Amino acid sequence: MSISVKHLTKIYGTQHAVNDVSFHINKGEIVGFLGPNGAGKSTTMKMITGSINPNSGSIDVSELPVSETNVYTKKKIGYLPEGNPLYPEMYVKEYLGFIADVHKIKNKNSKISELINLVGLSPESHKKISQLSKGYKQRVGLAAALIHDPEVLILDEPTSGLDPNQIIEIREVIKKLGEHKTILFSSHIMQEVESICDRVIIINKGNIIADDTLSNLKKGNSHSHFVSIQFKESINSTLLDSIKDCKNITALSDNSFLIETAQPEKVRKQLFELSLQENLNIVSLNSEKQNLEDVFKSLTT
Repeated sequence: MSISVKHLTKIYGTQHAVNDVSFHINKGEIVGFLGPNGAGKSTTMKMITGSINPNSGSIDVSELPVSETNVYTKKKIGYLPEGNPLYPEMYVKEYLGFIADVHKIKNKNSKISELINLVGLSPESHKKISQLSKGYKQRVGLAAALIHDPEVLILDEPTSGLDPNQIIEIREVIKKLGEHKTILFSSHIMQEVESICDRVIIINKGNIIADDTLSNLKKGNSHSHFVSIQFKESINSTLLDSIKDCKNITALSDNSFLIETAQPEKVRKQLFELSLQENLNIVSLNSEKQNLEDVFKSLTT
């Protein structure tokens, strides 16, 4: 029930969409797969599921090699692709029954009922897929990915289109599934990744640039804090040049600035002194440690 990726490369024309990517995910791990748009996330996921073949490298799922023609590994994988292609003219239960027949599921009616309850589809289960909101269509796609009880789940933006309450519900479903399945999922919602995952893989321009636990990723930049300040007046940013212990100062507007520092208290004190010297009014002054979003920005920009 593991995923093992070794030296994976996919080339389109002259572009290396995925470049010599390697990682291993163990049973029971829920791993967040992050990266900017076009970084290679979806391409990597498609190769893991056997939807497309790599130019080079190898993939094993549950210790079996993955390829477009290897149906045995595909039986072990549940896949919710980006875009979630469905048959809009079919009813929800009809579609899930069709997917169950593809997988030759026994007792399919009880399995379908179980999954409808699990992913929260009960209120809409009598409708055609075309009548569903995007959020409920995502739930249909998730139910279809789970219909054959796969050992490994590959979820590409599973909460896309969901409202905040639905995101929380699906988040809890993923956590529960992670107790006995191996899950790799991508998301652009950093708070979601932080709440579900202990480990994160970040890819950028086809290359893995980080693969570690959340705590270690943050610890790697543990000396980075941020102080944000907003003045009532518009000021010249050169006034802040006198502030010591700064790694970086970013102007958010004419009167708002974000300061990266290892000494937040010293910086706050200097800002107060500066405001007195220059007769400036401070509207807000806050400091915080960096979160996953800050780590992501620092690694991908």
